[in-house]
Amino acid sequence: MDHSNDTYDVVILGAGSAGEALAGRLADAGRSVALVEGLRVGGECPFVACMPSKAMLRAAEARTTAGRLRELGGAAERLPLGDARLAYAAAARRRDEVAEHRDDSEAAKGLASRGVTLVRGRGVVSGQGSVTVSLADGGVRRLGWTDLVVATGSQAVRPDLPGVDTVPTWSSDEALSAVERPDSLLVLGGGAVGCELAQVHARFGVEVTLLESGPQLLAKEEVSIAAALAAVLRGDGVDVQLGAEVASFAPDPQGRAVATFKNGRTITADRVLLAVGRTPTTDGLGVEVLGITRGDNGALTVDEHCRVAPHVYAAGDVTGVAPYTHTANYQARIVGDALLGKQGRADYRAIPRAVYTEPAVASVGQDEATAREAGVDAVSASFDLADVARTLTEGSGGGRLVLTADRARGVLIGAAAIGPHTDEWLSEATLAIRAEIPLTMLAQVVRAFPTFAEAYEPALRELAEVCA
Repeated sequence: MDHSNDTYDVVILGAGSAGEALAGRLADAGRSVALVEGLRVGGECPFVACMPSKAMLRAAEARTTAGRLRELGGAAERLPLGDARLAYAAAARRRDEVAEHRDDSEAAKGLASRGVTLVRGRGVVSGQGSVTVSLADGGVRRLGWTDLVVATGSQAVRPDLPGVDTVPTWSSDEALSAVERPDSLLVLGGGAVGCELAQVHARFGVEVTLLESGPQLLAKEEVSIAAALAAVLRGDGVDVQLGAEVASFAPDPQGRAVATFKNGRTITADRVLLAVGRTPTTDGLGVEVLGITRGDNGALTVDEHCRVAPHVYAAGDVTGVAPYTHTANYQARIVGDALLGKQGRADYRAIPRAVYTEPAVASVGQDEATAREAGVDAVSASFDLADVARTLTEGSGGGRLVLTADRARGVLIGAAAIGPHTDEWLSEATLAIRAEIPLTMLAQVVRAFPTFAEAYEPALRELAEVCA
């Protein structure tokens, strides 16, 4: 194939959420674009992360709801719960359909139809205006660029623990591609991934132990919300252990994983799920030849236009800023604006965070403790979702909403909640924080009855009075 004219207006390294969206937009605007990807167009989210995990969570929720209805009696007694192992296999089949069986061909065709050149391989910056791609077929291809965008995402951290390579482990990608469930699972890490997959497997009959080395689950979230989630997981049968530090692993005679804690006690499980975090994928990328210095964790520092250096931009997890798919998409828009002369500016004050357990956890902005550490005169108010009428009609166990305000400015700066569909109705707080809507105005908003959003009203009125 003749690659003599392999020079493009923009070369994008990484076809995850940010890279895919940006490539299409630039091509639509008439730019010549090469998109370099060694695995799948769309990245992890559609195939081995966000989408398959939500499909499994929904299946687990449906199975649990059927069980709750059966306890209520009546017609619900006819709802079949079935064998847990068979139910898991059925859920995995649906998960794979949602994840398009990890096949990115349609996404690739869609980009090609818009004029994007997809190059399958791993790209390395080889100089100013140059990228060398090690192709999937073993060849090498050199691409020239006027502007470069790094959108290589992040990768799971594999803990450096003695013996971890001698026992059966899963990354989250592997867990969300598995067809058969283990009888017992040890989850290492109490972040969003660990909590979600712990609940999924517990609800499909797996004996689950979740180990978190810190004092709470969801380390950066509001303390009471994290504690409420721990209670939910324990109610599902998950053995949540906080302050649990593993010293080493070893296989037992049956090949199962034996984890030894620093205090000497042990626990055995069929498999270990490693969910201790992620790190930006920049090792060996070659950006140093452009005079770019990576951060301590490998992240690329960006300015308000997502610019790393002249003619070099970055978007998504590789920036180390709020590593979520929606942040990646947002940063892709900022980069697109910059490359198309619109000069949009990134504002990260109101990037929502969600954990899609049942009930869900959602948050945005700062909690009171974090805000005070930053020198803000912060004040908070909370409300119990058990006192909202919708909770009664749903038959749910309630939940909690915590709002945080800047006393001096009289505006909302943070919100966190656990309860049914919080990932949906917390968007009101996201807008309020981003737009800096006065508390006095928010407190006067009329919300439909009966909805979970009514939980805002007492807490906002309290904050409006305190900040008056």
